[in-house]
Amino acid sequence: RVQLSESGGGSVQAGGSLELSCQASEYVYCMGWFRQVPGKEREGIAAIALGTVVPYYDDSVKGRFTISQDKAKKTVSLQMSALRPEDSAMYYCAARGDDYCSLRLLKAADYWGQGTQVTVST
Repeated sequence: RVQLSESGGGSVQAGGSLELSCQASEYVYCMGWFRQVPGKEREGIAAIALGTVVPYYDDSVKGRFTISQDKAKKTVSLQMSALRPEDSAMYYCAARGDDYCSLRLLKAADYWGQGTQVTVST
């Protein structure tokens, strides 16, 4: 079973930046990030296939968040800039093992991380 280890997150003021990282214990083709606030559904925000440079973003984070990958390290990172209070959520790393990748496909992820909290204050 693939395990996903997340790091990063924390608290920051609006307009600030944070970076999240997720390392997989084994190679998986598609990795990305979701977020969830209490009482709402988990939403996908970014995805990328390891070994590629084509990212997928939700409109809510385009232009502010950047997802990157390091295939050798089996790691994806999410650089979050211009953070807003509405970005506050529990952020989850997700991974899918087949040969296709998109934010929509990653909603049916095979593996999930434990989650890391991001809090943006005004």
